[in-house]
Parts: sequence; C-alpha cells; structure tokens
Amino acid sequence: MSYAPAMTATTQVRRALAGRSYLFSVLLLIIVVSINYALQPNMFRPASLSGNLRTYLPLMLLAAGQAIIVIGGGIDLSIGAIVSLVNVIIVRALGVDPSPGRIALAIALGLLAGTLAGAFNGLCAAYLRFQPIITTFATSFVFSGLALWVLPSPGGVVPPDLLRAYAANPLRIPLAIWVAALVLLLWGALRATRFGTYLYAVGGQPLSAYVTGVPVSLVRLASYSIGGLLAACGSLALTLNTGTGDPLVGGPMTLPSVVAVVIGGTRLSGGQGGIAGALIGVVVLRLLDSIISFANVPSWWQTFAQGMIVMVALAGPGLVALVRGQRP
Repeated sequence: MSYAPAMTATTQVRRALAGRSYLFSVLLLIIVVSINYALQPNMFRPASLSGNLRTYLPLMLLAAGQAIIVIGGGIDLSIGAIVSLVNVIIVRALGVDPSPGRIALAIALGLLAGTLAGAFNGLCAAYLRFQPIITTFATSFVFSGLALWVLPSPGGVVPPDLLRAYAANPLRIPLAIWVAALVLLLWGALRATRFGTYLYAVGGQPLSAYVTGVPVSLVRLASYSIGGLLAACGSLALTLNTGTGDPLVGGPMTLPSVVAVVIGGTRLSGGQGGIAGALIGVVVLRLLDSIISFANVPSWWQTFAQGMIVMVALAGPGLVALVRGQRP
C-alpha cells in the first residue's frame, strides 16, 4: 500500500513528460545558452542576437517541415536538395534589376517548386508504397541535378532592398522571431483541425488509422507537401541571407534538420512531437557550433555528434525494450 502514492506520482510525471516532449530540448537550450554566454558575453546584444537568429531561421523552417513529415511516419532526406533547387530557381527568376512583379513571381515559383518536390516525395512514399528513407535519398540526387541544371555554378544577385527587408527588426524584434511565432501559430491552428489529429494517428498507428477510416495516403502526401513548402520558405530565407544562388547550398542542411527534430523530442518512428521542439533543437545545434568554434574543438566533432544523436534516437526504443527484458 505504501508504494501506491509513489507509483501514482511516477505515472503522473511520465504522462506530463509524454505530453511535453520538448522539455529535454529546453534543458539543453538552457545549458548551451549558459556556456555560450560565458564564452561570448555580447551574444544578447541586439545586433548580435538579430544576426544570429537570421542565420538560424532557414534551418528552423527546414526542421519545422521535417518535423511534420516525421510526425506523419515519414522522413525526408531530400529536404536539403529542395532548398538548393528553390534557391537557384529564385535567383534565376529574379534576373538583373527585377521589378516588384518579377520579384513576386520569383518567390512564387520558388515556393511552388518546393511544394511540388515535397508532393512528389509524398506521392512515391504514400501511393507507390516506396520506403521513405530510400525514396527521398534517391530524389535528393534528382533535385540536386535539377539545381545544377538551373544554375551550374554559384552566382546571381538578390536586390539590396530584399536583403535590407530580411535584416529588418520590426518593433525592435528580430524578424526571425516574428516568422517563428507565425509558424508556431499556424502549427497550432493545424493541430486543432481534423488533419492534425489524422497526422498523429497515421504516424503512430497507420493500420489502426486506416481501419477507422483515416485517409492515410492523403495525409502522408499532405505532410510531405507541407514539408516541401516549409523547405522552400527556408530556402527563401537562406537566399535573402546570402544574397546569391548556389546549387549545393542546401546539402549540408539535411542531417541537422533531422537532428534538430530528434533533439526536439519527436520520435523518428512517428506519431509524437511537434514543431516547437524542432525550432529549439535548431537553436541548440547552432549554439553547439558556436561552442565548438570558441573552444577550438576540431569541426569534425560537430558532424560526429549529430550522427551519434540520430543513432541513439534510432536505437533508443530497442535498447529500452532490451533493458526491460521484452526482447530475447
């Protein structure tokens, strides 16, 4: 009888943590912010904060898209290649000294290309029943090839007015914070819809969801399409930050997008997590990069650490089951 209160308290804690999968990423955020502040006391100055968040925003949008795909039971290894493709499409469409109408057209073409690329991945994974990890690995080469065809070598110029707009701080708040807040609001609205409920059901128990009448294939197609759109938004932010086009610029962003999702508490098996944790995960990753830089640690440790995080995330459920004696 004396153990009942303790067991009840433990159960309550577990349920609370299960509903707030981003708490671990918040703890990591506090740790890395503290270390960075000790190494770089001026990190909270307006100019430094705005500049840092500007560089974080492309990956934050990318991780948000990846999180939606993973929650739905998929994964997108082509998401970095989509960034490259959208980047070169926007730069080529802008041309030299573009008019406002041409600027709007270039941005629209980029967003459409990203959405269609994501939809193509979703079509292959949801309707053709291809394995998502293999499919998106293959399409990453397709999208990278298209990016090289559109712009064989780095080049192009973004109008200075667009660069200044991206560097602005409306109401003295960095633009990146406004964009992140908007993404979170849209995600909250999406979760409140039937699609949001379906997304978690498809990612967690696809067979049960199908039996109960959930359009599993359509939901997965939509998740990949939304992921492609957010990747395109991330590419737009990256283009406005760098001011040029590069057909290989998005490649190194794929693994960090997955790692950020994992740090944010989203299971790679699907059905759990959210965007807030993924956004925090990006900040944690970028601050870890700063720590590595300031501490003069070899840069290859960065990639090693990211790979180990994914490995632990993949092996975690199996290791827990093994420890509990649920597997031979």
